[in-house]
Amino acid sequence: MKLSEAEWALLEILWREERCTLGELTAAIKKWNKNTVYTYLTRMEAKGLVAIDRTQPKPYSAAVSREACASRERQELLHKVYGGAAGDLIAAFLKDTAIPASEVERLKKMLEEMEV
Repeated sequence: MKLSEAEWALLEILWREERCTLGELTAAIKKWNKNTVYTYLTRMEAKGLVAIDRTQPKPYSAAVSREACASRERQELLHKVYGGAAGDLIAAFLKDTAIPASEVERLKKMLEEMEV
């Protein structure tokens, strides 16, 4: 499932804070009003992204981990843009990004450990 920018924004807050009130989430995303935040939260609950426990003082929490969402996004990018070729994805990142020598060594070690 692809997350919208708005969904990422709300989840980032929930991952950082763990539990929030509607007011806290609205304050954190200054450009939205409470109704907009509430609408997103209820839609995200229906998608299984947010848990809402109205018995708690801070009823809103993330129902998915950041890593699970990041993994889905990586897989979607990998298949959509690179046809599933992980090497091409990595090569594109390395080509487009200046990487310090220390980072290159760390990447080499990671690849060796993975026995790729």
